[in-house]
Amino acid sequence: MGRLIATIAPIAIILVLGGGGFAVVQGMKPEAEKSEEPRAGLNVFAEPVQEVALTMTVQAQGEVRPKTEIVVAPQTSGRIAYVSPDFIDGGFIRRGQVLVRVDAQDYELGVVRGRSLVATAEQRLAREIAESELAKQDLADLGMTDASPLARREPQLAEAQASLDAAKSQLKDAELALARTAVIAPFDGRVRERSVDIGQVVAPGQSLGRIFGNDTVEVSLPLKDAELGRLGLPIAFADSEATPGPEVIFTATVGGEPRTWKGKVVRTGAAVNSQTRQINVIAELNDPFGTGADNGAPMAPGLFVNAQIQGKSLDRVMMAPRSALRGEDKLYIGDPETGKLSIRTVDVEFSDRDGAYFHQGAEIGELAITSPIQAPFDGMSLTVMQRMEDGSVKVHNPPKAAKTGETEVAKADTAGEGAAQ
Repeated sequence: MGRLIATIAPIAIILVLGGGGFAVVQGMKPEAEKSEEPRAGLNVFAEPVQEVALTMTVQAQGEVRPKTEIVVAPQTSGRIAYVSPDFIDGGFIRRGQVLVRVDAQDYELGVVRGRSLVATAEQRLAREIAESELAKQDLADLGMTDASPLARREPQLAEAQASLDAAKSQLKDAELALARTAVIAPFDGRVRERSVDIGQVVAPGQSLGRIFGNDTVEVSLPLKDAELGRLGLPIAFADSEATPGPEVIFTATVGGEPRTWKGKVVRTGAAVNSQTRQINVIAELNDPFGTGADNGAPMAPGLFVNAQIQGKSLDRVMMAPRSALRGEDKLYIGDPETGKLSIRTVDVEFSDRDGAYFHQGAEIGELAITSPIQAPFDGMSLTVMQRMEDGSVKVHNPPKAAKTGETEVAKADTAGEGAAQ
């Protein structure tokens, strides 16, 4: 018994001392303080919604083509005797200039024959007139008042007059054929291609080349119905003094340099394309090789150009950064006081690379979030930051703001901007 007590007593003493020490240590441990700072939300950049005046534009593309272009063809047959040195690919031509001439010897002989026939017919008519006058005089001397037309030689006179008219028609036809041996340019322009040379025998209607007028070029721009609405154009539109067409800015790269030309819309297509459901808007540029050129660079046919068409103007409309628009009609608005996210639906009137324009859904001065947010929801905690004009970043609701009631303003650094983005 004594041995058992001797064994248990030390163990009991150790347990009592250990439990007491543990209790003392727990009693002396300081109580953890609860943080009064709010949990930091996702860092995001935002920009204020602004009220602006807007002129809507529509972007389109198209190929430049001449307003007037024809196939050069002779009206007579024969051997080519002359080709103008300007009638070459890329050559400039003038209205009334002879481009090609067919050998005219056969046609000159036809004119000579025609003149001979006219002279013969005139002589015959003069003889018949004289004989008709003599016949009438003889009949009067004989007192015959009821003589037949044949006795008065009226049919013979009419036949001679008809023969003269026919001879004159033949002469005119020969002269016309002679004049047509010269193929003349009907307008000022340029030569697209030439397919004939001296010595070649051609037939009427055979293609000698192609020329186009350089007074006006046009571009067909396919647009959707909504884009026509932005321009305020009906389907049956035609430019006039009362309803002038909107201005069009054409751009393209020519010779490695960006070029710009100014034209205007003159009409719309007659029908909607059944496949694309679009309608063509025709824009024109006057004098593309002269006053309409950009520092000597013409808007030449065949060039593919971008077109910016000016549309309707809105005096008062709200604008948010384009990067703030989510999908087609959503904006993420950050509350600078509470740091909460609000998802808004806006009626987007128009959008471009600069911004999204709308009338309802947000208020002027509210902060539209431009940073990407994964799995957003209404009431999500955010730390809203705004880049100021001087390059600084204004943090609207930092965690310490709950204690101090102040707003921190810090210089933007690369790490801070990367965290927000």
